Amino acid sequence: LIFLSPNIVFGEPIEIHIIDQLDEHRGYCLDIKGYKLKAKVNQGLQAHTCYSYQGAIAVDQGFDPIKLIKNEFYLPAFAVCMEAKSLSASAPLRLRECNYSKLQQFTWDKSGRIQTTNEQTFCLTMAQGESQKGRGGSPVHQKRNLTLETCSKRLKKFQLWGARKNNSKS
Repeated sequence: LIFLSPNIVFGEPIEIHIIDQLDEHRGYCLDIKGYKLKAKVNQGLQAHTCYSYQGAIAVDQGFDPIKLIKNEFYLPAFAVCMEAKSLSASAPLRLRECNYSKLQQFTWDKSGRIQTTNEQTFCLTMAQGESQKGRGGSPVHQKRNLTLETCSKRLKKFQLWGARKNNSKS
């Protein structure tokens, strides 16, 4: 995987973050809605302030780097995979038991876009506009919705993702 930093240790969880930090200097990471071990898998994924600034990757943001090589976006602490609700524009991202269905097949291309494998016109996209305030952190954490949207230059800063461990830079 070209987008992985050279300091990634296989087996150690990594966070997937948006490349452009926008309004959040700590960055936005893929995150299960809810709080760390109390995250609510049935509520799906969001973009949330990365927790690695605290010194470690939180369990609700930690993806398995070995599974990522196989294009499986797996969160080992919860034994679930990222899944699109449908292969269509504006479809939200949810979490389900891994089953290798078309809705769970994503490809991370060399440019940093995460696309649906079976419909490569759609990219994982962080919501534009104002972020919503979270409940914790200092300053308060920020969050944004995630959807599939048509891959485009116009949405580039909301569609380019990287991976890193702990508080390392990608």
